[in-house]
This record gives sequence, C-alpha cells and structure tokens, in this order.
Amino acid sequence: MGVAALVTWLVTAVGGFAMLGIWLTRGGHRTGGDSRLAPGLLFSHAALAAAGLVVWIVYLIAGGDALAWVAFVLLLPVALLGFTMFGRWLSSRHTTAVESRFPVTIVLGHGVLAATTLVLVLLTAAGVG
Repeated sequence: MGVAALVTWLVTAVGGFAMLGIWLTRGGHRTGGDSRLAPGLLFSHAALAAAGLVVWIVYLIAGGDALAWVAFVLLLPVALLGFTMFGRWLSSRHTTAVESRFPVTIVLGHGVLAATTLVLVLLTAAGVG
C-alpha cells in the first residue's frame, strides 16, 4: 500500500505541476495579476506536499512508523490548502482569472488522486493492509 501511495502522490504532483505551469505562464504570480490564488497559498500547498513526499520516500526506504505519521500530518494542511484553492477555482470558472484556464480533468484528477493518496498514507501509517 505504501508504494501505491507513492504512485498516486507522484501522479498527483504531475497534475499540480501542470496547473502551476499554466498559472505561472499566464501571469498568476504577478502583483495585481488576474488570479484568485495568492502566491503564498499556492506555494505553501506545493512546498508542504513536496516535503511530505520526501518524508514518504524516506519512510519507504528506511522504514519507521513515525515517518509515515509525519508524512500524513504534512498532508493535512496540504489538503486544507487544496480545498481552499479548489473553492477559488470553482468561483473563477466563468471569469477571466488565470486559474479559469486550468483544464477541468486535471483539476478533478488532481483532487481525486490527492484524496486517494491521503487515505493510502493514513492506512499505511495505521498498519492496515
């Protein structure tokens, strides 16, 4: 189950990087730009997710139940920030905001895979499976 969590985490990251690329190339990071996503919100989400991924990889290589729980705890604020951005994306869908350009399939796939990753990490940390 730990490797399955790694795979879903990596695929989720690919979708996140795709959206980040769109956001950056369309000027979402510029002050006064046409975005409803604050750079701090977006980069905090990405940084915490990346930190959790590194911890998860170390857990898979070295073991140690504490590392699995640390990765899970890191994912909790990632999920909260992700829900916040999802809400802002929903409200921007019919505007000219930068994030309105995100493909629906990538946004939904990213969210579903992120939720799957969160559950797989929790189950693995709890010793289920």
